[in-house]
Amino acid sequence: MVTTIDDLIARSRAGVHRPDPQQAHAAHRAGALLVDIRPVQQRAEEGAIPGALVIERNVLEWRLDPTGSHRIPQATGYDLEIVLFCSEGYASSLAAASLRELGLHRATDLDGGFRAWEAAGLPTAPGA
Repeated sequence: MVTTIDDLIARSRAGVHRPDPQQAHAAHRAGALLVDIRPVQQRAEEGAIPGALVIERNVLEWRLDPTGSHRIPQATGYDLEIVLFCSEGYASSLAAASLRELGLHRATDLDGGFRAWEAAGLPTAPGA
């Protein structure tokens, strides 16, 4: 049986609350890690969310695994609330599922990604 990308996305989102931009903004203000996983070129073209951590997708698990030798200081335990975002909310859904597999059970992603955040009129900074 062949699995399509649509199947993978659907499985990664099954039973998971994906906050809208306002909910993600409130969660970040309350202490959740807001993590930008977009590559540098996308951040330069689209802009950024002030205060978001930048951890590109290719090193995400290494930086957020609380037991990993390459973790960031904010990776303090498995109960962290983490809201990932990409440009439109597809790659971030897959990435959040990967973090949940590592035991970061509160990892999720921003529904609609950076573009939805920007369209909601929430704070952004211009790209490079």
